[in-house]
Amino acid sequence: MTNLDRYTDQAIALAIAYGPKLVLALLTLVIGWRLIKVASNLLDRTMDKHNVDLTLQKFVLSISSILLKILLLVSVASMVGIATTSLIAVLGAAGLAVGLALQGSLSNFAGSMVILFFKPFAIGDVIEAQGYTGKVKEIQMFTTTITTPDNQRIIIPNALLSNGCIKNIFAEKTRRVDMTFGISYEDDLLKAKEVLGRLIAAEDRALKEPAAEIYVAAHADSSINLLVRIWVKRDDYWGVYFDMLERVKLTFDQEKITIPFPQRDVHLIQ
Repeated sequence: MTNLDRYTDQAIALAIAYGPKLVLALLTLVIGWRLIKVASNLLDRTMDKHNVDLTLQKFVLSISSILLKILLLVSVASMVGIATTSLIAVLGAAGLAVGLALQGSLSNFAGSMVILFFKPFAIGDVIEAQGYTGKVKEIQMFTTTITTPDNQRIIIPNALLSNGCIKNIFAEKTRRVDMTFGISYEDDLLKAKEVLGRLIAAEDRALKEPAAEIYVAAHADSSINLLVRIWVKRDDYWGVYFDMLERVKLTFDQEKITIPFPQRDVHLIQ
């Protein structure tokens, strides 16, 4: 018998011995992968039906999908004759090595757990953190993604969010709009306050309780500064802010109330 015949016989023997196992393992892998996807969709619909927090939904789906895929791969490995005990030991050792190498990632994972448990913010909230301001789009296992007002995507590690200061800008149902308007020292102060009060009363989005407030905030270098505080619903904040700025300027012009610019008197001594 030639070497070619011997190798051919060995190949046939291996194919007969391991071929059915390999085919079965591949079928199990394909079917199992699809079942995991179906199970994830079913779990997603179930949590959505029970009004589970959206942030928690995404986190649970991500963790469950990863665990199920690991179990599937271990099962497929055992079907083709790989000792699962040895495989698990190798995975454990590899996990320890990876854990030591990726301490920062583990701290980010712990940070995500803190965020999910204490809920300083949720998906859809507008936050200010780590020098960035934006709407929370995703809270993942290691990072949180926010979108800035000019539509930039910012990805922040969860460890920084869980250990740093976070301003949840629209967490409350109402917010106070603070604006400062300067008038000239020669203008009628009481008339200016009356005009501002009239504009506030005409603003339908301004809340009656708490009531709006108008104060003389400062005797500045070139103007008397009037501080206006208006309480609004959180969704109306920017609309009221920008509309009031425009209306105050137009109305002051009609009422002959001057909004002064910075100026300085210079005396020349001969």
